[in-house]
Amino acid sequence: MLASLPPQPADALLALIKLHAADPRADKIDLGVGVYRTGQGATPVFGAIKAAEHRLHETQESKAYLGPEGDMGFVHALMPYIFGAEDPDMSGRIEGMQAPGGTGAVRLAVALARQAGVRRIHMGLPSWPNHAQIYRDLDTELAAFTHATPAGEVDMDALRGAIAGAGQGEAILLHGCCHNPTGIDYSPDQWTEIAALIAAKGLLPILDLAYQGLGAGMEDDAFGVRTVLAAVPEALVAYSCDKNFGMYRDRVGALYIMVAEPAQMATVLSNGHALARANWSMPPDHGAAAVRLVLEDPKLTALWLDELETMRVRMHQVRARLAAAGRVGSVDLAPLAHQNGLFGVLPLAGAQIMALRDDHGIYMAGSGRLNIAGLTAGNIDKFLSALAAVAG
Repeated sequence: MLASLPPQPADALLALIKLHAADPRADKIDLGVGVYRTGQGATPVFGAIKAAEHRLHETQESKAYLGPEGDMGFVHALMPYIFGAEDPDMSGRIEGMQAPGGTGAVRLAVALARQAGVRRIHMGLPSWPNHAQIYRDLDTELAAFTHATPAGEVDMDALRGAIAGAGQGEAILLHGCCHNPTGIDYSPDQWTEIAALIAAKGLLPILDLAYQGLGAGMEDDAFGVRTVLAAVPEALVAYSCDKNFGMYRDRVGALYIMVAEPAQMATVLSNGHALARANWSMPPDHGAAAVRLVLEDPKLTALWLDELETMRVRMHQVRARLAAAGRVGSVDLAPLAHQNGLFGVLPLAGAQIMALRDDHGIYMAGSGRLNIAGLTAGNIDKFLSALAAVAG
């Protein structure tokens, strides 16, 4: 039976990692893999996480199961940062559960929405490729609209049209901040309009908040999520700690559920727990426990926020340096200055991207997505020269 399985194409980004690793050139540049890098090209463990892990090693007394909901101390400790410190559970209308990374949170959100009757999810493209794969795997239709204009701005007309054309019982997935892959985010005024449109249409919002703190700061990056939640009766929020705590391989995420009435919460959570039990049974504990310890200790929290600020400032500096180059051949880099997060997309043809790789040792996704943090003071001039050579 297994011999009848058809071969599946390799994941393009994972294949790119292997190609970069195999390249012997000392000055090669990796702009593909979606991890933060320092100015020296490293992806270090946060100092705050190191300290928390040391404390965990010293004090953890058991590795017994926690249940499908995971570490609820972790889940609750994040809530003031996501939903606001004044009333983080919106008077009993918001509760959450741990998930294996942002991917697990998104998958659980889509599965829960489908269990509630959603069969169609509207989403702007381009988007994180795994979104579409999750929809397909869960037999949920993707209704696509254009996220951004060629000029590097949000395509609000396309979004308005998508919401206007949506049917009853459908959902819409939006990136909370630091849009992957474009880096093009909604402004506060646009979020206010979007929230009103979603509420008027009765759509279920699924908000993917995978990069909080890497755009304009923890509070500002939560504006979109909070604005939508204030306008609608129910919503799902998928959260990832991979980037803003550097927990990539530890798979630390959470799904938050907002219901119309607190009395509905137990039933909705029972469905979430059952879906989690069937998918991964229990989420991995170590990373979530470390994040919890950071958020429970004011000194570690302050250290974490300082480290996050350093990341954010560095990425804005790289964006400013690229934007200062202006137009490089056919590519205008100026819009990068007004975008956020790890990523941006350059309008390059496949042949140009291959030329960057083959002739210059610069690896980026075939879509033109580049990881801003892959550029440093030591390699950015090489990148600009190579870009001029292939896009001239």
